Amino acid sequence: MRETILITVLVENSVHGRELMAEHGLAFHVQAGADSLLFDTGQSALLVQNARRLGTDLSRLRAIALSHGHFDHTGGLHAVWELAPGAELYAHPAALAPHFAYIPDGTTRDVGISEQSLEAIQAHATPPRHTSASTEVLKGFFLTGEIPRATDFEYDGGSFVLDAAGTRPDPIPDDQALFFDTLDGVVVLLGCAHAGVVNTLRHIRRLTNHRPIHAVFGGMHLLVASPERMEGTVEALRELGVQQLGPAHCTGAAATARLWHEFPQAATVCSVGSRFVFQR
Repeated sequence: MRETILITVLVENSVHGRELMAEHGLAFHVQAGADSLLFDTGQSALLVQNARRLGTDLSRLRAIALSHGHFDHTGGLHAVWELAPGAELYAHPAALAPHFAYIPDGTTRDVGISEQSLEAIQAHATPPRHTSASTEVLKGFFLTGEIPRATDFEYDGGSFVLDAAGTRPDPIPDDQALFFDTLDGVVVLLGCAHAGVVNTLRHIRRLTNHRPIHAVFGGMHLLVASPERMEGTVEALRELGVQQLGPAHCTGAAATARLWHEFPQAATVCSVGSRFVFQR
């Protein structure tokens, strides 16, 4: 018997719909029959407001999966748990560690999970499920776990560090994606793809016994991508035959424009209020 899967974008940097609001961040709600999960939580309680206006019920969530430990993907966790205290949290252990980023004046700023979300995790009845390796979150829905850095063009420039002094580079091992299979192929949700979107998709191909990648939505962290990185990314996406492509969040305006130009039939809007339907 076929099952319908509905993806709703609750948080993103832009809005696609009336009476909705955007913020720098990302959150996807995934509904599969009676089961539902949340992939990332944005940076505030805004996702609760958007969910209410979109008619998305967060109270029945069974799982919350975090792509990595940055504030713009974890900040709404406490607000979600107020509505769905029974939802189980899935996260790489490094997601809960401190994270910092360089800023133009040469200092650093805290970009890690908020104190409020950390307190919610510590107070929650069930400890997080650690996802260093690929983990099933709900039936048929998987997190990648750590993603091997195999390409020679996806290094992000080392702008992230583990300490406020900026002395310890952060390889962001907690970066992971969510994926599930459908009748048309695998659908992938990205948080920021700090490991590289190509590394991520090739890893998922290995995890799925080389099933075709049908759709990819989310952040691709191409804001400062070099021409070589963009060329490598476009070539790999073409080689993978991605049929639906929704660049969002940290992809960057120039990279998003390039992807829309290169893949005019596949590219689609992925903003707050966007919805995508699949069958499995």
